[in-house]
Amino acid sequence: MTQFGVPVAFIIFNRPETTARVFAEIARARPAKLIVIADGPRAGVPGEAELCARTREVVKTVDWECEVVTDFSDRNLGCRTRVSSGLDFVFANVEEAIILEDDCLPHHSFFPYCESLLERYRDNEEVMAISGDNFHAGRRYTPYSYFFSRFVHIWGWATWRRAWKHYDVQMSQWQTLRNTNWLRELFERDQDVAYWREVFDKVADHQINTWDYQWLFSVWSQRGLSITPEVNLVSNIGFGGSATHTSDMNHDMADLAVSDIGALNHPLSVERNREADDFEMRHLFARDDRRLYDRIRGKVSRIMNNVASGRKTTS
Repeated sequence: MTQFGVPVAFIIFNRPETTARVFAEIARARPAKLIVIADGPRAGVPGEAELCARTREVVKTVDWECEVVTDFSDRNLGCRTRVSSGLDFVFANVEEAIILEDDCLPHHSFFPYCESLLERYRDNEEVMAISGDNFHAGRRYTPYSYFFSRFVHIWGWATWRRAWKHYDVQMSQWQTLRNTNWLRELFERDQDVAYWREVFDKVADHQINTWDYQWLFSVWSQRGLSITPEVNLVSNIGFGGSATHTSDMNHDMADLAVSDIGALNHPLSVERNREADDFEMRHLFARDDRRLYDRIRGKVSRIMNNVASGRKTTS
């Protein structure tokens, strides 16, 4: 079988079952280079060291010709530091890569889709990321296979070293840009500006333990764009009590169906799709009823998980 030429970075932690499912799709693609990033167990969490060990065993079952590079942490670094430092490691070693986390299950056409677009836009610095995610509930915006967006989604994605070099986990530029019209130049609605100011304030102040808002910030700071497929190519299978940020198993973004994107029909120019971006801003981010709904659903899910495990619940 032909080997897949683009390096694949695989980020894992403590979920051997979802890791095995995602790894099976990576194995199907047969990449010539696999870079595995793993966080260490948290101190004081019973059984987690064993789960981390079992998860790392999954990636030892490579049965095709492949250079396997590992960056395993002995101690727990947390989502913010482990993913950001892991991707720094990836792009210190390769010029471009496809990135999958242990709960992001790709359709098999996701890999050639990324490969084709990594090559096509390799020297176009305006294009900074390629996403496998489509959260538009079946809406189509173009007759092409994908469109360009300011929003960057990371449940299965790809990028280049030349884009990742702008990443700063500390968001050092934020305090300077915060007091300018920078967000106003990106968004027309006052509530959208306020929404992202609040998000970036919390990330910069370490109130949100994550790495991905910083990536979005880095792309926006460069006036960059991301590619979104017109069909969804990756399903997040990790929603549930063991997840870090996606604990609601009944969330409407859990286990989304995936489709074959087929032969790519490329847009004629690189232009942001404003209609698609407006939908995402209103329906995925700054919609007040959705934010309230998600908080309620998340709280109910946590209560049910606590009841199932015999722990006391608090209001």
